[in-house]
Amino acid sequence: MADDTKTGAIPTLEDWQHWTLVMGRAQQMLMEYWAEQMKTGQAMPPAFGFGEQAGAADPMALMTAGAQAWVKGLESWGKMLGGAAAAPAAEKKDRRFAAPEWSENPIFDTIKNSYLQISDQLLGTVDQIDNIDPDTRERLRFATKSFVDAMSPSNFALTNPQVLKRTMETRGENLLKGLANMLKDIAAGQLTQTKPGVFEVGRNLATTPGKVIKQTPLYQLIQYTPTTDAVLKTPVVIFPPWINRFYILDLSPEKSFVKWCVDEGISLFMVSWKSADESIADATLDDYVLKGQVDAIDTVRDLLGVEGVHAIGYCVAGTTLAATLAYLQAKGEQEKVKSATFLTAQVDFTEAGDLKLFTGPETMGLLEQLTAEKGYLDGRYMAATFNLLRGRDLIWNYVVNNYLLGEEPPPFDLLYWNSDTTNLPAGWHRAYLEGLYKGNKLAEKGGIKIAGTAVDIDSVKTPTYVQAGREDHIAPPQSVWKIMNHFAGPKRFVLAGSGHIAGVVNPPAAQKYQ
Repeated sequence: MADDTKTGAIPTLEDWQHWTLVMGRAQQMLMEYWAEQMKTGQAMPPAFGFGEQAGAADPMALMTAGAQAWVKGLESWGKMLGGAAAAPAAEKKDRRFAAPEWSENPIFDTIKNSYLQISDQLLGTVDQIDNIDPDTRERLRFATKSFVDAMSPSNFALTNPQVLKRTMETRGENLLKGLANMLKDIAAGQLTQTKPGVFEVGRNLATTPGKVIKQTPLYQLIQYTPTTDAVLKTPVVIFPPWINRFYILDLSPEKSFVKWCVDEGISLFMVSWKSADESIADATLDDYVLKGQVDAIDTVRDLLGVEGVHAIGYCVAGTTLAATLAYLQAKGEQEKVKSATFLTAQVDFTEAGDLKLFTGPETMGLLEQLTAEKGYLDGRYMAATFNLLRGRDLIWNYVVNNYLLGEEPPPFDLLYWNSDTTNLPAGWHRAYLEGLYKGNKLAEKGGIKIAGTAVDIDSVKTPTYVQAGREDHIAPPQSVWKIMNHFAGPKRFVLAGSGHIAGVVNPPAAQKYQ
């Protein structure tokens, strides 16, 4: 009978009974979930991205409600845009429409081409609007792109041929599995982007042997001993971003920069920042520079009896490292750092990219509300923000795979690390956004002070290596490049392929990202 249903025959009584059972099971799952939420008194974690209103809606409806609106609105969109939907769009390489049904079925081919053409026209109109300032135009461009990505027909069960086919093949089991996946994610407050249970820190991630040699209220310092007889005299100290966990540079052995260092005879030290709680809610830039980076540098110098270290700053920790170098320069202590490496880090935020769009008064007001009680920001909010920057790949791709097709995402160590979030001190996070991202104070001579000392990054004479990623959506390469316009010492800039993470952690031996 299932075969009869697939070929378009009139459903039998058994078919109707089966689909009624599927709906009943879905409703039972929903009722059990909401009952559990009420029993535990838990609200939907807003970091998931739906918000309180969405939590009151039917999740089954959330998966398909937009489809009918999209189909009905297609004709009016075309009329509004001067007939844009009348002619098929040129074929594009787009993973969303890679399945053959999107091209071989004339109905879905028309839907796809109409959507692509309308999207292009909508995005094009952003540049045609007169009398708006550049910041407003960028906000409008981002909002428009987010809208057209969300409205893709691939995101809705009723207009995705793969989902329709899977639903008939499994007789609705994919939707039930997808509903279960979505309820788990809502409860966790985070979108699942890699197969659960595959990765574990210490088992198949962060496996390079190391030991914690110091712990402060702000960080732990991990020492990795070289595996060679000959050892480089000057040690290396890595400052990873405090937005995520320390092991980004020690993923699987083949991707581990840490392992490469110790195998090359380098004495390596890694800072692991504390995930914020009430104890460090009042942390400031002074703390991350003096009690964090300078303290770690001095600890390593004293431990090994060396004059200076090679320092590496990744992302936001690189921004802070620039402030640290300027502070040491102002104090006449610049020899404590023999060289500095900046991985996808920004010091001049005049072209900081789309992340700068999240520093407006609405966002800052929301941040104030979210952190008012405990004094720190739940790291899932930052993870959701980074996902929004690449919504097509990091949100909608998983909505289709996990919720509509009912599948598990493939295992991916980078995305496991990305989901392993840390909390941020609220005051320092707001100050970072307002003073650096919006105010660009670090790029100004004396724009910021550390322990009362005005600093100037233009005075930094430390030899510097700067790396950027061509497709970096967090620290755009043109923004990272601006370091070259400030530091006064010897400098080298390298542009890698890929983005903020893959362009850094993939080994040179892979010959993948230059």
